[in-house]
Amino acid sequence: MDEDPGLAPAPQAAGPQPAVLAPTAAQTSPEAPWPLRLYSENLKAHVERAPEAWIEGQLLEANIRNGHAYLTMRDVDVEYSLAVNVWSSVMRTLETRPEVGSRVVARVRPSFYLKTGRLSMNASDLRPVGLGDLLARLERLRQALQAEGLFDPARKKPLPVLPLCVGLITGRDSDAEKDVVRNATLRWPGVRFRVRNTAVQGVNCVPEVIAALRGLDADPEVDVIVIARGGGALEDLLPFSAEELVRAVAEADTPVVSAIGHEADRPILDDVADLRASTPTDAAKRIVPDLGEELQRLALARTRLDRSVRHFVEREGHRVESLRSRPVLAFPEQLVSRLAEDVERLRGRSLTAVRGALVRGADAVAHLRAQVRALSPQQTLDRGYAVVQRPDGAVVRDPAEAPAGTELSVRLARGRLSAVVLETASPTQEGTPA
Repeated sequence: MDEDPGLAPAPQAAGPQPAVLAPTAAQTSPEAPWPLRLYSENLKAHVERAPEAWIEGQLLEANIRNGHAYLTMRDVDVEYSLAVNVWSSVMRTLETRPEVGSRVVARVRPSFYLKTGRLSMNASDLRPVGLGDLLARLERLRQALQAEGLFDPARKKPLPVLPLCVGLITGRDSDAEKDVVRNATLRWPGVRFRVRNTAVQGVNCVPEVIAALRGLDADPEVDVIVIARGGGALEDLLPFSAEELVRAVAEADTPVVSAIGHEADRPILDDVADLRASTPTDAAKRIVPDLGEELQRLALARTRLDRSVRHFVEREGHRVESLRSRPVLAFPEQLVSRLAEDVERLRGRSLTAVRGALVRGADAVAHLRAQVRALSPQQTLDRGYAVVQRPDGAVVRDPAEAPAGTELSVRLARGRLSAVVLETASPTQEGTPA
């Protein structure tokens, strides 16, 4: 045994003893062992220093002899049991006698019986767990899990529209299994099941259901998992409110449907599951569609589609007839004739406009030509004037520019003349002949 500070050093006891006793249990050896008595007394002293504690469990045995009760309590979730003694002095203070199968809480202190080496618990108080206490505990757990967000609708996964394979966790040869399989098969004959039979109450329920759930969740062919159980007392349905099972369902990747008990039953599993079914039969109706209803819906949809197509064709036929009855389609040449008339009319207007523009342009040109001619030197010459030039081409404007004897060129309106200056006269002498 490992060294334990709770075991006191070995006392000196009467009777044959080794020369030197080991001071602690850890220091014993084959050559220097402790007497059984010494070890038992140390163990008793160590065990009975433990404080009192309240424990909860279910009574497997309840033997009452001579006013004393010798009980065996078992944990409600696992296969752990413990002997509990209720002495007559405590029994006289109890309101009810312990009964096998009842759920109780007891205030106990450990006791080690030296003669047999048996560890047991001495109870100083024993109380049955009532329905109100169970409901209060469940409500506290429900609120704690809800505060963590395990019941959040956003976490819930939608069920497949048509699951090909359904995982079913239920009791062996149970009515719940028969209800789910029969009703689901009647609704959709092609559905397949992977059934996992587990305990649905008692201490083995929670670990077996969790193991089955994880196995089905890991199966890629399973589209949805149903956990089903028929009705029962509140105590029978308690495993489906166990925190370990609730968390396992929350962690599953496959959608989980809870179908526990009847409509009035509501274990915590219903809150964390992706879908709550009021009964196993209701679960069968919720996980697969009804083939008859789907065929009726297909027939109705086909009828509606046929009616819609017919109405569409008729409507479009009326539109075609309406278009064909229009004059533009009944006599399409009218459109060409009307446009040809418009073209001819526009052509005549264009020719008229062009001719008018040409006439106006010709008049403007003639007017400009007349103005130019009126300003032309030739016009001046035509009136009898002449241009006198010297041999170098300079125009003679003053008699002083052409002295006598100067040869001149006289330009007339038509032709030229050559002349020689015989005499010049100043402007004051213009009145006298030259």
